[in-house]
Order: sequence, then C-alpha cells, then structure tokens
Amino acid sequence: MTVYRYRQYHAALKAVAFTGKHMPYEWGNLPPKLPFTWAAYAEMFQEFSSELANVVNGLTRYTHQLKAWRDVVDSLDDDGKIDVAVDFIEPLGTLALNLPYVIRSRFIFAAAHLCHQAGRTKVKGWKDDLPLDDEIYFLQADKAGKAWKQYGKFKLRLERVGDKTYQAGTHDFRNRYNHRFSPRIVIGQTGLVTRRVNPASKVVSYGFGGIGPLTLPLVVELLEQQCKYCYAAFEAFQKLVQEHETAITPAVAAELSAMDSAIKERQSSISRKRQ
Repeated sequence: MTVYRYRQYHAALKAVAFTGKHMPYEWGNLPPKLPFTWAAYAEMFQEFSSELANVVNGLTRYTHQLKAWRDVVDSLDDDGKIDVAVDFIEPLGTLALNLPYVIRSRFIFAAAHLCHQAGRTKVKGWKDDLPLDDEIYFLQADKAGKAWKQYGKFKLRLERVGDKTYQAGTHDFRNRYNHRFSPRIVIGQTGLVTRRVNPASKVVSYGFGGIGPLTLPLVVELLEQQCKYCYAAFEAFQKLVQEHETAITPAVAAELSAMDSAIKERQSSISRKRQ
C-alpha cells in the first residue's frame, strides 16, 4: 500500500503546476583581488548567499511536494490519510512549516554579519564589536544595518516571513512543535485541555475541546504565501549586498594602491641602501 500511495503521489507531482521560483547562486560582484581585510566578508558572503538560496529553494520544493500530496489525500478515507500522514506527509510538513522561522533567522544572521563587515567603509572609527553568533537577533542586525539605505527595505520584506499572520494560520505550529504539542497535519487533534489563569482574579480554569488538524489545502496556501515573502526578502538582500559592493570596491582599490605604494617604497629603500 505504501508503494501504491507513493506512485499516486509521483503521478500527482508530475501533474501539479509549479508556481514557485528558484533563488540564484553565484551572483556576487566583489573585486576579484581582495586584501586580507575583506577576507571575512568575502567568505561569509559566499557561504551565506548559497545557504540562503538552498533553504529558500528547499521551502519551494517542499511546498510543491505538499501540493501533490494535497491532491492525493483529497480522495482518501481516514485510514488512508493516517497511512500517508505517518509515512510521508508529517515529516515533510513538519519541516516545511518550521522553515519560515529558520529562513527569517538566517537572513537576520547574514545581514548582521555582512552589514557589520561592510561598515568598515561607512562607520567612522569602526570597531569589530558585533556580538557572538548565538547573541545575534534583529536588534543587532538593525544596529549594523543603520548605515545602509537598502537595509530598511530589506527588513520590511523580511518581517513578513514567519509573521503573526502565518503564526495564527498555523496555530503557532513552530513554537508549539518545539515547546509543547503542535497541531497534527492532515488528521488528528491536540491541545485537548487548556489551562487558563484570569489576570485580574488569578482564578484558574480549564477549557476542553482541542485543535483540529492542519489540512493540506491550508498548509499549501500558507506556505505558498511564505515562499513569495521569502523571494522578496532574497531580492532585497541582493540589493543590500550590492550596496555593500558599491562601497567596498573603491575601498579595496585604495587599499591595494596603498599596499603597492608601500611595497615600491620599501623596494626603493632597499635599493638605495645597497648603493
């Protein structure tokens, strides 16, 4: 039966329309020759740009796969839904539903580091004072990004990724999955008992009912919208990096020129001493 269901999914995958985009790789335009001063920026950019493309493209791919499963599940009875949910959909859906938060956090991390490093060209008396990696959040990215015009546009777009609308639509799946009990996907209930405390009287009460499953039509709709927000954030990130490159290129040229002049002066000094 598992093989049969997978064949149904594979047929649906071929039939369902692909509506996403693929984020590009190898799009940076830093000078080909860089002094060591810019080694950290260059290496970080290569890693961050590739990994961001990977994770956004991953969300696109998983969303497309869930669209195919949506069409398969539509014709199944409860037993069939349980089978495909356990074997295929829950692992895929859990990963996909968590990814918007992951993508948001990775964009913040990348922007903070790159804006900070590029700040050498903008900030008078620049200091390498960025917090350690596990302490980087939006606040640190905002501080590093304030010198860059494109940062504000990037932040506005990024704020839509994993926003409160998405959290509400998924019943805060990411937080519940990691810290409590998340809604099921396709079939099942969770949260059967809810404990409440009245903030004024401090009286404790209990609610009974539960949260129904996240259906695949809903999951796909929410994830397709998140994909669009991720594409917009990626494009804004590209423009932010391009602004960095515009500032870094003349700085690199000046630094290389100064290094060449210093080398020539040293060679000339050595030559004079020999004479």
